[in-house]
Amino acid sequence: MTEEKRYQIALSLVPKIGPVLSKQLINYFGSAETIFKTTKGKLSKVPGLGEKLASALSNQTTIFEATDKVIADSEKRQIAIHFYKDASYPKRLLRVNDAPIILYSKGNTQLNAEKIIGIVGTRKATQYGSHCTEQIVADAKASDVTIVSGLAYGIDVKAHRAALQSDLPTLGVLACGLDHVYPTAHKNTAFDMQQNGGLVSEYPVGTKADARFFPARNRIIAALSDALIVVEAAKKGGALISANIAHSYDKAVFAVPGELGKTYSEGCNQLIQSLKARIYTCFNDVIEELNWDLQEESKARDLKKQLAELEGQELKVVEILLENNKELAIDDLSWQSQIPLSQLASVLLQLEFKGLVKPFPGKKYRLG
Repeated sequence: MTEEKRYQIALSLVPKIGPVLSKQLINYFGSAETIFKTTKGKLSKVPGLGEKLASALSNQTTIFEATDKVIADSEKRQIAIHFYKDASYPKRLLRVNDAPIILYSKGNTQLNAEKIIGIVGTRKATQYGSHCTEQIVADAKASDVTIVSGLAYGIDVKAHRAALQSDLPTLGVLACGLDHVYPTAHKNTAFDMQQNGGLVSEYPVGTKADARFFPARNRIIAALSDALIVVEAAKKGGALISANIAHSYDKAVFAVPGELGKTYSEGCNQLIQSLKARIYTCFNDVIEELNWDLQEESKARDLKKQLAELEGQELKVVEILLENNKELAIDDLSWQSQIPLSQLASVLLQLEFKGLVKPFPGKKYRLG
């Protein structure tokens, strides 16, 4: 880890200096290190900072003790740390001004996946709501999306589990440090998610879940999503907060219409009535709204053109991946193509360079 990254983490831990001001300070001084090496007198004269916050930045012994503990504990637990200017930081979060400057992740996270859908809803899901969630995820499989939610009881955890069952990546955004899972009843699900997706939080290790953190957590779900689908929600609650935030971010918001007069449907129906959400009838609604159908047509044309330029072993491998339409282990590819492993590794590398194949953990591959 670079010294600058240490200063970046330290800045995120200074009390009462939020993400907006942090970014302003980095733009003003050029780096996080320079901020901490500037005298208290000079800091207090910076617009928007003032004497109290300058004093907080000057309390460096306490700040860096906490910083070094966060770094050590994160490394011990294999938690990745992403600064907002890093290539690994989610590009979708860069489009909102209140995104955190530091994001923590754990697992096989693809934070910049091509397609991400958020699914949220009540903690007291009905049988109908659970069925709708499972159907939405099953229908989304053909579009190869990543499912993001908050790992809460009810609709959230149903969405994560349905994604795992459909072999879709799924991200859980937590309102605590990644050394905890909240609620603890979902520890096993959280573990499974780390094999295909993972956990995300803006809170450092050691941070316990708190009611104050849930609205902030919901904005991360909204910002990460290309579209947000609300499945069952009362008039008040986290799902409605997520929907309103997503609407304010100009995201596509969908709501599953519910039974009239039922508390668990009032939020969804209200979103539709107020025109903050479109009615969700099937996953094709999402595809058309996000123009994914046009993107897929364009991709198909490009792939057809690239296939025409391939021959021999490269063509054989691409045809097998196209036919299977899923990740394949290199051993399976070798068996199906009858290409020895020693040669196949070189073929796959060439296809990666051409943008036709993507590698995944466990020596697995699929079309890019």
